Amino acid sequence: MPIFEYICSECEKECELLMGPREKPSCPHCGSQRMEKLMSVAAGRSGSTSALPIASDCPPPEAGPCGPGCCRLPQ
Repeated sequence: MPIFEYICSECEKECELLMGPREKPSCPHCGSQRMEKLMSVAAGRSGSTSALPIASDCPPPEAGPCGPGCCRLPQ
């Protein structure tokens, strides 16, 4: 099953949900079923052992991840 990113229309919180093809998402924070699917950033893994470069618009490393799909999140 794929993981999808959603935002809740009620509480406006974002979440990632593992969803089957016929399942309807509900917000894990407030229980609402008024969820909007977000456009996800594609992820991939290369055969190289070197780290990928950090995007120029990311905050400094000490600020933590910049959001869902951040290039600095653990793989």
